[in-house]
Amino acid sequence: MRDLNDRLLAAHKACDHAALVALYTDAAAHSDDPDAAGFYLTHAYIFALETGHRDAAHLRAQLVAQGRETPL
Repeated sequence: MRDLNDRLLAAHKACDHAALVALYTDAAAHSDDPDAAGFYLTHAYIFALETGHRDAAHLRAQLVAQGRETPL
């Protein structure tokens, strides 16, 4: 997880939102803590919304399935 954290920090510093979507999605998928996974997934979704990323709807659907976002 240390390497992932370093890559997240580098992507933030570079303002690389596409990388942030991928990295936060990866962090959510590999987290053993449901609250941490939700935190990472929420961040992936926010950056996806900001950039019009193709995975935004899928990320939102995951948040809805976890009860972290309300259905439309």
